[in-house]
This record gives sequence, structure tokens and C-alpha cells, in this order.
Amino acid sequence: MRKLVALAALAVMTSPVWAATQTVTLSVPDMNCAACPLTVKKALTKVSGVSKTDVNLDRREAKVTFDDPKTNAEALTRATKEAGYPSTVVGAAK
Repeated sequence: MRKLVALAALAVMTSPVWAATQTVTLSVPDMNCAACPLTVKKALTKVSGVSKTDVNLDRREAKVTFDDPKTNAEALTRATKEAGYPSTVVGAAK
């Protein structure tokens, strides 16, 4: 019985189903036209692990949902910077 419990615990800890989904808000102050959010969204969706993006021109921010084991906030800010729109993390929620 102990082996079964230990095996089940190991399966739970290593299963990708339990991967942590994170949501971060990025400040993207250089967005200033209607095409900017499209460029930022395209750059973010190319990052492996990103599952959802919501880019708002009026607030000059992007909310990004991603799988924590696959990527991180640093990779997201790098992607926006490489697209010509430097960003910083302003909020995070699990």
C-alpha cells in the first residue's frame, strides 16, 4: 500500500497537468497607434507556453497567460523588446 501511495504522489508531482499557469501584466508605454497592439500580441504569442494575450492600447499594457514551466516574465519582456516595444512587469497573479 505504501508503494502505491508513493507512486501516486510521484505521478502527481511530475505530471504536466499540474503545471502552474501564470498571468502577468506588462506595461508597454511605447504603444501609440492602432498597429502597435497587433505587433506586441504577435510577438507574445510566438513565445512557447503563452496561452492567452490581451493587449490594450488605451492602458498601454498587455496581460499574458502562460505555462510557468515553459516560459517566464523575462522571456515575455524580451519578446516585446525585440519587437520594438520594451515592457516591464507591473502585476502578476496565479
